Amino acid sequence: MKKNLRWKSLLILAVIVASTWAFYPPEEKIKLGLDLRGGIHLIMKVNTVDALLAVTDETAEAITERLDDDSINFSNVERQAPGELTLTGLDINKDSEFRRIMDTAFPTWDLRREDAGNYALEMRRADVGLLEDDTVTQAIETIRRRIDALGVAEPVIAPHGATGNQILVQLPGFDDVARAKNLIKETAKLELKIVRSVGLSEEQLLGGRPLPPGADIVPGVTDELGNQAYYLLDRVPIITGRDLKNASPGIDPETSSPDISFTLKPEAASKFQAETRENLGRQLAIVLDEEVLTAPTINGVIYDRGQITGSFTTQSAYDLALQLRSGALPASLEYQEERTVGPSLGADSIRSGVGASLAGLAAVVLFILLYYKLSGINAVVALALNLLILLGALAYFSATLTLPGIAGVILTIGMGVDANVLIFERIKEEMRAGKTPRTAISAGFGKAFWTIFDANVTSLVAAAILFQFGTGPVQGFAVTLSIGLISNMFTAIFVSRFIFDLILGGRRQVEALSI
Repeated sequence: MKKNLRWKSLLILAVIVASTWAFYPPEEKIKLGLDLRGGIHLIMKVNTVDALLAVTDETAEAITERLDDDSINFSNVERQAPGELTLTGLDINKDSEFRRIMDTAFPTWDLRREDAGNYALEMRRADVGLLEDDTVTQAIETIRRRIDALGVAEPVIAPHGATGNQILVQLPGFDDVARAKNLIKETAKLELKIVRSVGLSEEQLLGGRPLPPGADIVPGVTDELGNQAYYLLDRVPIITGRDLKNASPGIDPETSSPDISFTLKPEAASKFQAETRENLGRQLAIVLDEEVLTAPTINGVIYDRGQITGSFTTQSAYDLALQLRSGALPASLEYQEERTVGPSLGADSIRSGVGASLAGLAAVVLFILLYYKLSGINAVVALALNLLILLGALAYFSATLTLPGIAGVILTIGMGVDANVLIFERIKEEMRAGKTPRTAISAGFGKAFWTIFDANVTSLVAAAILFQFGTGPVQGFAVTLSIGLISNMFTAIFVSRFIFDLILGGRRQVEALSI
């Protein structure tokens, strides 16, 4: 018997030491959620149609280049809608060769012949779905890189909702809402395009003529006097933000104003060198998010580095360089929900939550001691150890404690007391039946075990469902409740029984039990 108690006492002591080590000091080890720490909560919609438009334009350019390389005559390849293209004027003698190219090089596009030499191309629905999923995933990773570079500790960036195109962003401890929104939302889509012509309006650029094939009109930045130019640009850029190797803020030596310096990857540098050589004397537009920042003249061949100038402040230059380094968003974002929790409100939530927990604990302890007398001390010790294990597990697994999580702690107190009440009432029933205290304790724990086990397992299943399908605070509640239920099984069955055995083990006869 003594040997049995010895290993049990060592196990309980090890659990106490490990739990205390895991969560102490609590202000450093326990992670607080947004509702307790303060910060920013955002829900955004990813406009996946932007990515589909980009892929459609890239495919049109790729088909054009492939047909030119294979000397297949045609009039034009134009985008009609996201995921839809038309090809006109194809040499009818090259019809079978064109179909072969589409089958091998562009398998995600369905081909439909309209009439002789004219085709309609449509991206397959399954591939559109895959593109939309990839767009959301890429947007999450891009936002994560931007937030990590900003230095926000332990942010939450995850898919949200049932539509598949929403993202949840939570930034604990960060209170600059405007900067966070601008940093996250800005697409930072950088393109360098050759300028065909410049005008004060779209009408002046076109002169009543239709938009030339392979061209786009892009507005310029409005200057301090309110003037704005419009640029007729090649639709296909020479290089994009994907070609950047690095970007960093700096100071323009000529104007002493902030700018961004960038370097290109080797393949892009070679292409940039060839393009600038062929377009000497022409303007090169630096386009950011469908707006021309500047359009300097190409006075010499440029290889692997350049500068982006504009009306930047020191912080905006830093943020733009950060966005370019982390990559452009694959699609634009639309804010659908925004909440800001101040640090003082979070502190009030902590005080209220802790106060409610202590009040509940005090009421439970008072009831246990009054109703179950000295045996109630047993339950109080088990309950205190239950809370210690819960805090230790939260800290060890880096779980985030939220306001609903504190509610889970309070519920854990109630579940712990419930288990002890079941055991004590079983013991009292056995003693009323005439059994000795030792036999009644053994029978009480044995008969109550499966009732407690079933109740806790059922609650664990419910918590697992909450964690799987819930988000944010609901998951926090589920995590806290799950840990509390598991630790409750250990303290109510194992620790409580150990205390009874320890107190009564040294007595030869036990005539009565204070319960």
